[in-house]
Amino acid sequence: MIGRLRGTLVSKQPPWLLLDVGGVGYEVEAPMSTIFDLPATGKEVILLTHHAVKEDSVALYGFLHESERTLFRSLLKVSGIGAKIALAVLSGVSTADFARLVQAGDVVALTKIPGIGKKTAERIVVELRDRVDGLEHVRLPGQPASAVPMDAAGEATVALQQLGYKPAEVTRLVQKVAADGDSAEAIIRKALRAALGG
Repeated sequence: MIGRLRGTLVSKQPPWLLLDVGGVGYEVEAPMSTIFDLPATGKEVILLTHHAVKEDSVALYGFLHESERTLFRSLLKVSGIGAKIALAVLSGVSTADFARLVQAGDVVALTKIPGIGKKTAERIVVELRDRVDGLEHVRLPGQPASAVPMDAAGEATVALQQLGYKPAEVTRLVQKVAADGDSAEAIIRKALRAALGG
């Protein structure tokens, strides 16, 4: 099993990353919490990974922090939650905030995350309440964008749709939060905060 990768970050196309490790390109799916904190492409990065092997697919998920990987793996153990929803959770809320929501039994807030309905939120609270202690980690500040892409709003729109938000909702969120000069990451971060009522 692959548990860790160290290599050069070739590209970032949320939620996908391409990492060059000794000449081998690894496609890794990552939550926005990890993507926000990555260095610029061309730089070295170390990712903790979760290697998922199923009958019909093999997937690699990458995280900058052990707390993110731990939460991802805990979520996969909850009935009805797959990798896509687990990534949406990590993309929409920090591990520390998620731990607080679960411990408080805040089902309403949890249902604001794409893919999580009331019953799934209730299962998360019941099954993870005793397993979310110690998930807090200090977030590193996001890397400043060296050059703001011309279509930052478009990139943000695509990324948010891949996280499970409906196109109409994404359009509304992006129009609401996007400002001139914002990078795609900045727009995504503000849109996720707005979606969760923050």
